[in-house]
Amino acid sequence: MFAHRHRELGELLCHRGLVTKRRWDEARKAAGGDRSAADLLDATGELPRARLLAAVAAELGRALVDAPVRRLEPALAALLPAAVARQHGVVPWRREAQHLEVLLLDPFAGGELGELEFALGHTVRGCVADPAVVEALLREHYGEGAGALAAALVAAPEGLAAAEPAGRELAAQAAELPVVRYVDDVLEQAIRERASDIHFEPFEHECRVRCRIDGALREWPAPPAHLALPVTSRLKVLANLDIAERRVPQDGRIQFEVAGRPVDLRVSTLPTQCGESVVLRVLDSERSAAIALDGLGLGEGLLAELRGVIRRPSGIVVVTGPTGSGKTSTLYACLRELNEAGAKLLTIEDPVEYELEGVTQVAVNPVAGLTFAAALRAFLRQDPDIVMVGEIRDLETAQVAIQAALTGHLVLTTLHTNDAAGAVTRLTDLGVEPYLVAASLEAVVAQRLVRCICADCRCEQAADPETLARLTLPGRSLTGLRFYGGAGCPVCRGTGYRGRMGLFELLRVDEAMRELIARGAGTQELRDLALARGMETLRGRGLAAIAARATTPEEVLKYA
Repeated sequence: MFAHRHRELGELLCHRGLVTKRRWDEARKAAGGDRSAADLLDATGELPRARLLAAVAAELGRALVDAPVRRLEPALAALLPAAVARQHGVVPWRREAQHLEVLLLDPFAGGELGELEFALGHTVRGCVADPAVVEALLREHYGEGAGALAAALVAAPEGLAAAEPAGRELAAQAAELPVVRYVDDVLEQAIRERASDIHFEPFEHECRVRCRIDGALREWPAPPAHLALPVTSRLKVLANLDIAERRVPQDGRIQFEVAGRPVDLRVSTLPTQCGESVVLRVLDSERSAAIALDGLGLGEGLLAELRGVIRRPSGIVVVTGPTGSGKTSTLYACLRELNEAGAKLLTIEDPVEYELEGVTQVAVNPVAGLTFAAALRAFLRQDPDIVMVGEIRDLETAQVAIQAALTGHLVLTTLHTNDAAGAVTRLTDLGVEPYLVAASLEAVVAQRLVRCICADCRCEQAADPETLARLTLPGRSLTGLRFYGGAGCPVCRGTGYRGRMGLFELLRVDEAMRELIARGAGTQELRDLALARGMETLRGRGLAAIAARATTPEEVLKYA
């Protein structure tokens, strides 16, 4: 905090008796690097951030904004040109009749607002706020990405969007420069921020834009409601969809280039009462290509077990978990591990998300009759060694997959279940005979993705009794376990989290397990046997991640 203002801040705090000069000098020496002495004193509890900011505001005679918003309204953000906001390090906070209140990134330099007042043509008042929050707002609304276009869109003429424009008019609106620039910059900024999905959601009085980053949706600068249709049309033009058809869902793809590398975007439109909702799934092949089996975070023991399982000559290996839990990434990592010159690998997917060199990949096409089951039957005539089925959704696909496993092929696939043991009962619920499941199933991997604590603002935090009670496993004590979380900083955009990690449990099917499966045992009975054989649960893996200061109790309770 105010890392470049050591002298001014130190003198202020010492003058007000909040810290001694000796302690300040010690903190400066201990902090080092980009971390300030103020951050260190805040982390140790000697000088909380709120008290420091209050002292700065009082000393400088400025108003203190202790809880600024995390996202500005487009009309408010449009009051400052991006270049001006970045140059002066200010963010508009509130517009009054006679003046504009702005949050100052550096309140010590706030006396230099004369140039800003001249540029805007009216009085500007500077306010003190947490620099981390101000910097995050600057990056979001006035950085090189989507936020910088809020002003251009607000200024766009309302006549740009007609009530019910025809196809040619829609195409013309979609080609307007403000719309083109806004869409391009939203996509680029979202990809740079490692978003997995981008949502454009129309409502009666607004068009909401959100990006899923590290599994959580974040608000993005949105266009005015009257530009929702042109923005949607622009996305449909890029995806080669019919812009005049707004009554039925459509699917397409966009190839977008960021920093010289192509990124595929899978586009889905859905008609709603207020317009078309558009969701783009980001398929970053470069990022995916970097995922190897030993980079999933399985841990040495689990990694060795899984490697042993997928090296078996035949059988079914199932990866299970909810949508967005990383199942496809795990399957791709397994395929890369097995992709050798002496093996033939075939996949059937819906759709093909990433291209794997040396692997024959097929996308389902139900309209043409190419379903999972139909493709899998054809695969068996292609002399494969290893087959990946994107998902087992019905009895027919399950039966053909089991037939492939029983005739000497290794089959990798996914199911949607809550845990590893649940995959067995899911297969029998589809109608597969228990004895066939017992004969073909080799292992089930259940997984979840939890957010990682931001390394730049990690600090120790106390867990409330209710959380502790929910987190505790039977027979295990949390005594002595220290809990950590993220305080929020510009690096993590104030969320306290950055990146995600996997939690895994691996159920191995041995002879005792096969006997239980063959006689139709339930999920709990299978789970109890697996635990007796040493299986570590998702919750147990989550506790280990908490102990390693990697994630928070809230994340583990949410997903495991």
